[in-house]
Amino acid sequence: MPSDAEDPVTQQILISGVAGFIGFHLAKRLLAANMQVVGIDNLNDYYDPALKRARLAQLQQLDGDFVFHQMDLADAPALSKLFAHNAFDRVVHLAAQAGVRYSLQNPQAYVQSNLVGFANLLEAVRQAQTPHLLFASSSSVYGLNTHTPFAEAQRTDAPISLYAATKKSNEVMAFTYSHLFDLPMTGLRFFTVYGPWGRPDMAYWRFTEKILRGEPIPVFNEGQLARDFTYIDDIVEGIVGLLDHIPDKVAAPQSQAQAPYVLYNLGHHQPVALLTFIQTLARLLGRPPQLQMLPMQPGDVLTTHADITAIQQRIGWQAQTSLESGLAAFVAWYQDYFDV
Repeated sequence: MPSDAEDPVTQQILISGVAGFIGFHLAKRLLAANMQVVGIDNLNDYYDPALKRARLAQLQQLDGDFVFHQMDLADAPALSKLFAHNAFDRVVHLAAQAGVRYSLQNPQAYVQSNLVGFANLLEAVRQAQTPHLLFASSSSVYGLNTHTPFAEAQRTDAPISLYAATKKSNEVMAFTYSHLFDLPMTGLRFFTVYGPWGRPDMAYWRFTEKILRGEPIPVFNEGQLARDFTYIDDIVEGIVGLLDHIPDKVAAPQSQAQAPYVLYNLGHHQPVALLTFIQTLARLLGRPPQLQMLPMQPGDVLTTHADITAIQQRIGWQAQTSLESGLAAFVAWYQDYFDV
């Protein structure tokens, strides 16, 4: 056995939103790599907290150094105390109030979680001088941009939902802290993540429920929509690959402001038509879909399509999982989890 002096240094990584979809999968991946993982989550009831607790139970049953704290990022004193008692090598911020349509119904939830909570986290990172913060953004920031594929250098100052506006705000807030305090930060623009242990509010989950119940599926914009569906394992590998790639200090476009700050798209780079997605899912479930054609929903976009040149050049990442394989994995998990 090697001596302690020969053991590799284990990083301590904080994951906010660890009981969420992406946070759970990332924690599993890091624990398998012998990282120390501290996870925080407020376990709110935006969707059934039982699913979040089931994810946590999975993590707590794994071999590995995992500690969970139930905590709301809007609680600044609790967050400061957490940072005071730990020396995080990396922070991966995935906690957020998600959902485009829900932001039309409950805007205050987005203000508290995505703006107040993120401001508190930035301040905690500043005080601790954390070596690298990676934070979740969204393809929603591209709004109704007509040039595809979406590239990080495109303008994103015309969001069409409050959710998207909060994610754009996060990018701007992070740049400011990075510039003022020389804090390395990496923003991750995720494109329609799906897979096992996913979120019940996501379209593919709702489609699955309705197909199995024989209920009509609401298909917005008469099905003339496309999404850059990206499998969860690919997303996790992208995050892991970026953990130790500290961004260089660069100038913002058309500005003298410099910061060790970068944004990356994480998407499959292959948009799929909504009707194709539904048909593939229905075939895997062995049930015919019933379609209810509806007009466009407020806050929705026609197409998402990720230009992944930047992350390919940085770490050689690209999504590996086909839609067929990814949906098959989700269907198998769903049928097992709900015993259907």
